[in-house]
Amino acid sequence: MIPVFGRLHGLKVWIKCCLRITGFALTLWTNAWRALDVVGIGNTLRQTSTQMKGFKIASHDTGLFTSEQTLHKDGKFEGYESRCVRRKDLLETIVKELPSGTIRYSSKVAAINELSRFKFVHLADGSIIKTKVLIGCNGVNSLVAKWLGLETPVSVGRSAIRGLVEFPDGSGFDPMFHVNFGGGVRFGFLPVDEKTVYWFCTFTPSQVPTFMDGALYGCFWSSGQM
Repeated sequence: MIPVFGRLHGLKVWIKCCLRITGFALTLWTNAWRALDVVGIGNTLRQTSTQMKGFKIASHDTGLFTSEQTLHKDGKFEGYESRCVRRKDLLETIVKELPSGTIRYSSKVAAINELSRFKFVHLADGSIIKTKVLIGCNGVNSLVAKWLGLETPVSVGRSAIRGLVEFPDGSGFDPMFHVNFGGGVRFGFLPVDEKTVYWFCTFTPSQVPTFMDGALYGCFWSSGQM
């Protein structure tokens, strides 16, 4: 949960118990990089992530990459930016740029209300935080989502497996999205940097996990219309 008071120096974050740097990576696209530039950490993260140049698509029959689409062909995607960033790098970079005492741990949100331009966030310990902008990023059971009146999340019936692979001597992969589609399965990988590759596999399982199982098996959840 993040109340935002201004630029990054005015950002305040509270987290359940500690900074959770576990996890793997996420692909950030053009608008995300614009937002990171605004808060002053875009260039720092660019130093540890590789700009993607396009897509390599594998044949469903052979598994070989037979099709390629570059993002800079004929200037069609001019100004486009896409990079895969380690979750750990993103969180630690944000924390490093925040003033001491900005992050509050073990701060459970009890209620939210609004008066004029301000949101008042009531914490379980009785304290109240006043902010103009509030960002809810605390999962499918987000109190902010409930306050906004968003629909209850529902399972979309797909599961995912993902991870990182380290190549001490370099992966040798081109800075491209490598993807394979077919048979209800989507598999792919892309370099984070010269030595690290992020991979993923999404599929429709024969037995769809329940809502609670989703947290354990990486099931995708959707709130409202896609």
